[in-house]
Amino acid sequence: MAKNREPEIPSINIMGPGTVVKGEISVNGDFRVDGTLIGNIHCKGKIVVGQTGKIEGEIICLSADFSGEVNATVKVTELLTLKETAKYSGDITTGKLAIEPGAKFSGTCKMEMPGSVEVNPKFNESAS
Repeated sequence: MAKNREPEIPSINIMGPGTVVKGEISVNGDFRVDGTLIGNIHCKGKIVVGQTGKIEGEIICLSADFSGEVNATVKVTELLTLKETAKYSGDITTGKLAIEPGAKFSGTCKMEMPGSVEVNPKFNESAS
């Protein structure tokens, strides 16, 4: 007899300053990056990149605030905010974009209707 699984509770995850992660991250809740992530992150919640944070890769999430350095392809369902100290380079697909004065932005932006960006925390598994 199969046991019923408890519903997943969204979590808040923090990657602290000085931490370096290489690989893929899948998050059910929110995620804050104050260290360095080299790889991809899929998040069902909000991604915050603090002033000391750095991401290189692909980001797919519900919403995001960038204050640090991001060089990535970004897909945000709702709102992406580039804070005053943000340095962003890459391609953005989002429902809404807010860029504060002082933020650096280099790349392209495609605005789509909210909900049109799929947020799925599963990664493609390659066959060996």
